[in-house]
Amino acid sequence: MEQANEMEQANDFLEESRQIYELLSDKPEEDFRKPTLFKGWTVNDVIGHLHIFNFAAECSLKGAEDFENFFTPIAIELKRGRSLVETQRPWLNDLSGQELLSSWWDGSSRLAGAFRVTDPKKRLKWAGPEMSARSSVTARQMETWAHGQELFDLFLVKRVEHDRIKNIAHLGVSTFGWTFINRNWPVPIEVPDVILTAPSGIIWEWKGENSKGNLVKGDAKEFSQVVAQTRNVLDTELKIVGDVAKKWMKYAQCFAGPPEDPPAKGTRFGL
Repeated sequence: MEQANEMEQANDFLEESRQIYELLSDKPEEDFRKPTLFKGWTVNDVIGHLHIFNFAAECSLKGAEDFENFFTPIAIELKRGRSLVETQRPWLNDLSGQELLSSWWDGSSRLAGAFRVTDPKKRLKWAGPEMSARSSVTARQMETWAHGQELFDLFLVKRVEHDRIKNIAHLGVSTFGWTFINRNWPVPIEVPDVILTAPSGIIWEWKGENSKGNLVKGDAKEFSQVVAQTRNVLDTELKIVGDVAKKWMKYAQCFAGPPEDPPAKGTRFGL
């Protein structure tokens, strides 16, 4: 087990969660019923979604059987055409507002603690492909950060970004092929170079294999917003060079599940 790093990503996930908790901790109950710019989901819907998938991650840490027992009924309902919000309601059992927020925060803290003491290389069952514990907690950070965006946008608060966003950017780079595979498209042999400026101002670089001039360059936050589909690439100042890079950024998807289209230009905004 890697004691030196102690699954630093677990702490990053918790800090991402903390920012949302602090944003919402003084909000009145009626604010939790407000719709966001993400598919009209309310604040309750967003926190409920993060809560149930954090619990699913807890189950996966306990073992494949625990995960299957919890998630299989949800998967069946999704295949029947029910939405994510509809499938989470029975499990939430009418939790809402500050009570839901507290339950989610407690679960986030518990999950972070469980990941800290897990071998980063341990393989975990998931709704999508099986993945390592390190990738799993990074995915939890990504989803928390991504859904946090619509909450910060709703309340017109500019989120303070930190260099832990590198985990999300790296996930975005490493899922280049997934964006194409998920749409049943051939994966290009030209993998773009990615050069991003961190919140601290340092430069992060990922050298693509056989890039042939394909390049994505710019702000790490904007790149992460595009791959997590919280902004349309046309609403960013990213520099994109090459046909492959342009197609990737148009459809980029760093999360599991069926292909999702990014928000239309100008439909997701905030400070």
